[in-house]
Parts: sequence; structure tokens; C-alpha cells
Amino acid sequence: MTNENETMNCTIWCWGLAALAAALTVILCLVIGDMGIIASLFFGIVVCVVLGALMGWIFCRPLPPLSAPNAATDVAPDSAPVTAQAEPAAEQETPAADPAPAAPAAQTVEEPVVVDTAEAAQPAGLSAARDGGADDLKRIKGVGPKLEQLLNSLGVFHFDQIAGWSASEIAWVDENLKGFKGRVTRDDWVAQAKTLAAGGDTEFSKRVDDGDVY
Repeated sequence: MTNENETMNCTIWCWGLAALAAALTVILCLVIGDMGIIASLFFGIVVCVVLGALMGWIFCRPLPPLSAPNAATDVAPDSAPVTAQAEPAAEQETPAADPAPAAPAAQTVEEPVVVDTAEAAQPAGLSAARDGGADDLKRIKGVGPKLEQLLNSLGVFHFDQIAGWSASEIAWVDENLKGFKGRVTRDDWVAQAKTLAAGGDTEFSKRVDDGDVY
């Protein structure tokens, strides 16, 4: 009942002030605005209605009940145990989700063929390039201008010669390339030479042909 009385008194005051403002508006319109009585009354009624409704809405609205927040507070303790009971279940499922570590699969490693240098044999060379001229050995990755000259001095002028080297011949060339030992095996000249001797191309030979290397 107290809140209703306060709201009623507030509403009366608001509309009283609105009526007073309307009366002042009518007087101002008659005296200063030099308006007719009907126009002055019209503006006074508009001011009264608008101002009274606005002040009533701002100052006389009932406040929300203070007990509303307590409802959420009362519910919270009841829901807390549910969350606490759900967490152990998740913890129990975690170990089951982890699979046992699988045993590492056995890997087969191919060991490179090792040739004793004592058994190495120099590949047969040519005294000169065949008809048509020597192949561009620089198209083999790992063979530069100096290595090409060194190979020519050993009688190697063509791709098919390198493609036919045996393991013992590869070992001999690897050992006797002064300043470039091991280059034949590292860059796999034999595989490249087989492709080039058959008329194919490698990625490196394409770059040489395009002028991107030399």
C-alpha cells in the first residue's frame, strides 16, 4: 500500500506541475506570442499532456521488487553439486581414451654398397668423342665445367659411358676425381646419365638447357 500511495502522490505532483507549465504556456502565447485564445489553449493542452506523461514515466515508475535477485541466489547452490558430480566422470573417462603406445614398426634400411678401393677398377675410356661430338656432361647435376674437362681427360665423353659404370668403376672414379672425391655417389651420376642417355630430361638438365645454370 505504501508504494501505491507514493506512486499516486508522485503522479498528482507531476500532472500539477504539467498543468502549471501549461498555464504559463497559454499566458506566454497570449501576451508575447500575440496568439488567439483557441491557439493558446491548444498549445497549453499539448504542453500539459506531453510534460505530465513524460514526468510520470520518469519519476513515478514502480521499482522492481528487491526479492528478485534472491531467486537466482537460491537456485545456484542446488545446481552446484550437479557440476561437481559431473567432473569426476570426465576424469574417469580420460585414461580409457588414451590408447596404449604402439610398438615402433621395424624399418628396413638399405645399406649402400661399399666397394674396397683395392678392388676398384678404372672404367674404360675413349681416345676421343664419337662422331657427332661429345655430350654436354654439364647437364648432369654435380658436373661443372672443370669436372667435365677432368672426365674428358679420363676418356669419358658420353652419357652412356657413365650410365654403364659398375660399382667398382664408380668407386674408382669417386677416389680419383681430384678435389671432387665422392661426387659420383653423392649426386647419383649413373641414374642421371641413364635418363639422359635414353633421351630423357631431368629437372637439372632442363635448367641447363634454359640457360639458368651456366
